[in-house]
Amino acid sequence: MNGSPIIIALDVPSAAEARRLVREIGDAASFYKVGLELYAAAGPDFARELKAEGHRVFLDLKLHDIGETVRRAVAQVTKIGPDFLTVHATDQVVRAAVEGRGQSPLKLLGVGVLTSLDDSDLEKDGYARSLTDLVELRARNAMAAGMDGIVCSPREVSRVRAITGRKMILLNPGVRSAGSETGDQKRVATPAEAVAAGADYIVIGRQVTRSKDPRGETLRILEEVGAVAKAV
Repeated sequence: MNGSPIIIALDVPSAAEARRLVREIGDAASFYKVGLELYAAAGPDFARELKAEGHRVFLDLKLHDIGETVRRAVAQVTKIGPDFLTVHATDQVVRAAVEGRGQSPLKLLGVGVLTSLDDSDLEKDGYARSLTDLVELRARNAMAAGMDGIVCSPREVSRVRAITGRKMILLNPGVRSAGSETGDQKRVATPAEAVAAGADYIVIGRQVTRSKDPRGETLRILEEVGAVAKAV
């Protein structure tokens, strides 16, 4: 693995607060997630601002709509210039996203099953497949469509890696160090566990962004995954 696997989730309500966090974290991180909350508050301009400052940007919009709408939306996102974009990994959506991306360098990541869900949640929604089976199916569909990666929980990453090999980027949300609050996440692991299982990137949010020392906490997590990352 080359470079840091950490992506910091800027899940905050304003560009001003996000800028403060980026300043406080400094050179401890260079890859940031802009999700729905911050995108709704600050729009594409903040993603462009991060890029202009030399940061990498993960635009986590989890697009899910009819194919034509997804295709056209992804084409617009390419103009913003983020490094990664998420769409839900249903067959129609991933194929439309690949078409909309065209020849741009944007990396498309398919979201298998949200980390806030478990088997009982899928059963309530009428899914006949188990959570693991659904994640594996969507990983295969995404790979067949020409997607660049999969967003999955640390609990499934080793099984997804067995399907994709090294061909796809595997990104894990639901990651926090031992003793940290899990919040609304159900399928979680520590940073070291996620990287050891095969994750290329891990998304860290509240553990850093709500810390009294965001930079120090980021560096501590880097130390936590350092030995494992060197061995991967």
